[in-house]
Amino acid sequence: MKLTKSIEDYLEAIYILSLKEKDIRMKDIARLVSVKLPSATEAINKLIKNGYVEHSPYSDVTLTKKGEKIGKEIWNKHQILYKFLKEVLGISQDKAFREACLIEHFISDETREKLKKFIKKTLS
Repeated sequence: MKLTKSIEDYLEAIYILSLKEKDIRMKDIARLVSVKLPSATEAINKLIKNGYVEHSPYSDVTLTKKGEKIGKEIWNKHQILYKFLKEVLGISQDKAFREACLIEHFISDETREKLKKFIKKTLS
């Protein structure tokens, strides 16, 4: 399965929810990704088929180790980009959050690490 921006958004959303909540419901995922419940259900079914999440009808959604790894990586990129945009470039909080979400899908791990070092050096 090719990891599209949409699929990465779902894995990131489930990862974020897992940091805050014990029980992750389909409606919570749909709300966070800003889609209707049927769209979230369709995406989760694709993720199940490809081994990224586990879910049974009327139960919680959980990430597999494979899904958690990707969700965590995307969230990490998001946080680094957000911090760079907001604290280094001075972009407003809302705009920095939205734009970090767009950019996170396209930067390499190398770029992420260099941004992380740059932020640390600049804000120290």
